[in-house]
Amino acid sequence: MRNLLLAPLLALSALLSVPAHAEDWSKQASERDVILRDFRFGTGETMDISIHVTTLGTPHRNAKGEIDNAVMVLHGTGGSGKQFYRPQFADELYAPGQPFDLAKTYVILPDNIGHGQSSKPSDGMRMKFPRYDYDDMVTAQYRMLTEGLGVKRLKLILGTSMGCMHAFVWGTTRPGFAERLAPFACNAGAIAGRNRMWRKMSIDAIEADPAWNGGNYTSQPELGLRTARYLSMIAGANPVALQVQYPTRDKAEAYLAESYAARAANDLDANDQIYQLDSSRNYNPEPLLEKVTVPVLWINSGDDFINPPELGLAQKMVKRMPKARFILIPASPETKGHGTHTWAKFWKRDLVKLLAK
Repeated sequence: MRNLLLAPLLALSALLSVPAHAEDWSKQASERDVILRDFRFGTGETMDISIHVTTLGTPHRNAKGEIDNAVMVLHGTGGSGKQFYRPQFADELYAPGQPFDLAKTYVILPDNIGHGQSSKPSDGMRMKFPRYDYDDMVTAQYRMLTEGLGVKRLKLILGTSMGCMHAFVWGTTRPGFAERLAPFACNAGAIAGRNRMWRKMSIDAIEADPAWNGGNYTSQPELGLRTARYLSMIAGANPVALQVQYPTRDKAEAYLAESYAARAANDLDANDQIYQLDSSRNYNPEPLLEKVTVPVLWINSGDDFINPPELGLAQKMVKRMPKARFILIPASPETKGHGTHTWAKFWKRDLVKLLAK
């Protein structure tokens, strides 16, 4: 199976040294497939789908028999739940005394529709797979929680990138299911402007490759995927760190070649990428933001190409949610571009404050 940790929108962790694992968190995890029968997509199509979910910790039940210690962490475009084993996230949050101390917290890490080990186009249907969107993905999360895991309420939804946007969909369409929201690295309005353009560029590049053949390829359309990979590398990177670490033409090109080779060796299926990038097309929680009345910790970073801070969107929209707080992490050689969302050292202190509310 392809390594999903090097998916298109995840930050380039190789830009800076990755801390050593304190633990192999996979040894403490449980995995299962939750089958959702007769799942109805927004397109009207209906089929059985499978949602793969990883859990850490043990569910605690209150006097009513309800699970009361669950948090759900949602991955970004092209990712999977297992990306949250990474030390910069897991070691900071799961250890004893940390915000998601596994002795006290039931952590739920789903693979969303079209991702990881959940149902997706590359399972066999290819471009005949229903054209899912974020509403479908959140509905599948809801059914996975309630039907598969027996969770009727969450202490927190923490979402990164696409998962950040899913958190806003949860807050506006199922208000109160999660007692708190922590959306990291997104905006709360429609995907438009440069954000939609670079996604569409990637889709067009893949589909323009003759080898794609309408999605019925016999080998991956490498020419189109090359352009998509290059775009994702730029979209996810921290330009300050790139300049500091690769200050000459030779160093920059050597890094590009090395990073491209790694991505090419571990890339996703082309049809899966098309669906993933296009699934944000209907996203727009902005008209319903007043429905979000739970505490919210909204964090973006100053070096995020995908959510450029100069647009000022979050600063305006946060005012419409009565218990929301927005933080913009300043860009520096230490921040990780769009992927700052997964490095807990930048925002853990604020997360602790949110959980205390």
